[in-house]
Amino acid sequence: MTDVVVVESPAKAKTINKYLGDKFTVLASFGHVRDLPPKDGSVRPEEGFAMDWAADERGNRQITAIAKALKGADRLWLATDPDREGEAISWHVRAMLEEKNALKGVDVQRITFNEITKTAIQTAMAHPRDLDTPLIEAYMARRALDYLVGFTLSPVLWRKLPGSRSAGRVQSVALRLVCEREAEIEAFRAREYWTVEAHFTTPAGAPFTARLTALDGKKLEQFDLNNAAKAEAAKQAVEAGQFSVASVERRRVKRHPQPPFTTSSFQMDASRKLGLGAQAAMRVAQQLYEGVDIGGDTVGLISYMRTDGVQMAKEAISAIRDHVAEAYGRDYLPGAPREYSTKAKNAQEAHEAIRPTDVARTPAEVARYLNDEQRRVYELIWKRAVASQMQSAELDQVAVDIASGGTHMRANGSIVAFDGFLKLYREATDEAPEGDSRDESRMLPPMNERDPLRRDKVNAEQHFTQPPPRFSEASLVKRMEELGIGRPSTYASILSVLRDRNYVRMENRRFVPEDRGRLVTAFLTSFFQRYVDTGFTAGLEEQLDDVSDGRLDWRKVMEMFWHDFSNAVEQTRELKISDVIDALDQDLGEHFFPAKEDGTDPRVCPACHTGRLGLKLGRHGSFIGCANYPTCQYTRRLAVEGEDGGTLKEGMRELGHHPDTGEDVTVRRGPYGLYVQQGAPDPADKKARPRRTSLPKGMEGDTITLDQALGLLSLPREIGAHPTTGERMEAGIGRFGPYVKMGSIFASLDKDDDVLSIGLNRAVDALQKKLESIRSMGAHPTTGEPVMVKKGRFGPYVQGGNMVANLPRGVTMEEITLEQAVTLLAEKGKPLKAKPGAKKPAARKAAPKATAEAKPAAVKKAPVKKAPAKKPAAKKPTAKKATVKKPAAAKPAVQVRKAS
Repeated sequence: MTDVVVVESPAKAKTINKYLGDKFTVLASFGHVRDLPPKDGSVRPEEGFAMDWAADERGNRQITAIAKALKGADRLWLATDPDREGEAISWHVRAMLEEKNALKGVDVQRITFNEITKTAIQTAMAHPRDLDTPLIEAYMARRALDYLVGFTLSPVLWRKLPGSRSAGRVQSVALRLVCEREAEIEAFRAREYWTVEAHFTTPAGAPFTARLTALDGKKLEQFDLNNAAKAEAAKQAVEAGQFSVASVERRRVKRHPQPPFTTSSFQMDASRKLGLGAQAAMRVAQQLYEGVDIGGDTVGLISYMRTDGVQMAKEAISAIRDHVAEAYGRDYLPGAPREYSTKAKNAQEAHEAIRPTDVARTPAEVARYLNDEQRRVYELIWKRAVASQMQSAELDQVAVDIASGGTHMRANGSIVAFDGFLKLYREATDEAPEGDSRDESRMLPPMNERDPLRRDKVNAEQHFTQPPPRFSEASLVKRMEELGIGRPSTYASILSVLRDRNYVRMENRRFVPEDRGRLVTAFLTSFFQRYVDTGFTAGLEEQLDDVSDGRLDWRKVMEMFWHDFSNAVEQTRELKISDVIDALDQDLGEHFFPAKEDGTDPRVCPACHTGRLGLKLGRHGSFIGCANYPTCQYTRRLAVEGEDGGTLKEGMRELGHHPDTGEDVTVRRGPYGLYVQQGAPDPADKKARPRRTSLPKGMEGDTITLDQALGLLSLPREIGAHPTTGERMEAGIGRFGPYVKMGSIFASLDKDDDVLSIGLNRAVDALQKKLESIRSMGAHPTTGEPVMVKKGRFGPYVQGGNMVANLPRGVTMEEITLEQAVTLLAEKGKPLKAKPGAKKPAARKAAPKATAEAKPAAVKKAPVKKAPAKKPAAKKPTAKKATVKKPAAAKPAVQVRKAS
């Protein structure tokens, strides 16, 4: 009889199972097992914010496996992550098991541990607790808030601002920060200023450089020398002077180490030092936390990585201090352990900082067991944690003033007197990344007061003030943390959502808002200003933190929010499109119509020369149009946003000519994304269409080359023969994106795969994953066609040729035989393709005249008729028909949409 332990991931389950042994069965929930269904009514404010939870196929499968393992078990240990999301997963697991009556006679215990080590797990199991109700209620409140904002505000956006995607409670605020920074950059006007520097030599012959600080007895401010004439006059004054040392100021300063990483500071340094985005950094940290194979033993290398705490366990501090004394000497060890407290707004997580689970596992020692990313991330975390308990660095700073009458110059220098923690770790910033550290010594030669100096070359250098920098992932996370919006577990997903919705794009690892994002922000700030206000969002975060601490009732928070929010949404029902256009035009007019160098009006229509250009809203989004419409039909696209986040001006870019046909090859923008096209439509043959292929995600419309376009147009391409079956494999792009194919088996490719260069091994891997969801049963005894059983969206089904039939309830993929499958296809089989079936109703008029022999065909039609009838619950069939009909004249648009 074994106990059952539930964790989130298989990797974590594997590690813990090794520590616990055969008396325990450790299973993974694979994250959340259920969620709010993405439809109206999942949260009902009028019923006290009651929520409907639903599980998908994967969630039901995992709960069934857990319930099966619990038969005969005495105890269930819920060991999900030690944060709000982890608590919620445990709550969902217990609730679903209770619905299955799987917990009768089973003792349910909740345990948490900050690191996956044998000691930590044994300690946790010795101190179980009940589920944390306030933490669960805080999760429910956050989930309900995000749902209500998304499902209430997004439809308003779709109606009033065509072309927009959706809005989110925190994402919209983050987007506003990016857009406002871009507006600051556009409004910035550079100012000119000059500096004057001179090269001097001491009596001992040592050179150094000094900068002009005062002229004619007056201290120089930044813009006092604001043109070349003033700079030249200052330069001549320096050249005319006889300089000597006026004063030498020496002082020793200390620089203290930073605390160990929190989630946000880790993401910042991973971005600055390693070039890893927030999601990539967290993915690698998750791997290190859940366990890595170290010499045949799975070991968790770091503590839990979603935290805003900076404290470490006493045992960890003691181990780190011992390591510092042994590895670097007593001089590098402070007299007492360093204690840190967080300065982040709203910090409330009672977790440790991110640290190595065993400081004795140095980066050099474990490097051979890690891949490159894991090695670099572990080294970063290890060094930061160890450095946090090292002695402060000491720097000798020297400031030398030199003078000639009323002309004064200054030279600054510093030298590291004792490196302390700098021996191990130097913090990077956006302005001074690693390798260009501000800690670099700048030495000055020895000098004394009244020492005469020999002046050498004098330089006057022109400068211009710089606009504020665009946000990087690191600086945006830092700003969000300072404002108190978002939580450690949400930063990465917030940044990802902004890119996925094409509201922003990345240029040189900086966020640049797309026009779509700026329009959404302008709309929200005009009509929902409070809900994209940083102060309001931070205040709401504080209330949710009070809920998690048990100081506030979650329903009161919801009621206060929903009362005002629903009223704000209601007020927009009568909002006219003209009001929206006026608000957007006022907010973004300078962006879309920048001032011209010749001083002419940038809004004069170039077509009719009398109309005024303005922002317009159409079915597919926003564009620039003339006020004299319909007399003047001039229009201009905004920057066209590709699914990859790139921009394509005016909707088309010429790439060159096809080497075989001589036809033009272009990249174009359709209603649903970017695609490449060979040639142009033939006016004489309306049925003939030029060859087109959608751009896969990750390929930018602005940077795609002719060779890449030709490669896409030549798809599908042959990869080679499968090493086991010998069947031909090929790669292509279909309705649902890039794929590899072998016979009738299709497997989707990941976003990191290049469909133009994917090789044999990767194709085999992708197909193998797909084949795991398919079981080949043999040939049909009558038709000879292969009969297979597959995992489908609505459960397993059998397929023979173009006929499919769902498996009866209770029959699994592994159990069904070929004979049963053939019988099932004969009795309940339906045509595989929906399109031919959709055309058959036209033949119903002839049905009364049909002979008795024709009746079986009518019977065969019935299932086809019912196929669409299964979907009215979701009310999608009509929408689907409309979508299919609409792109008939522009086939690539459909392809691009599916590819995205």
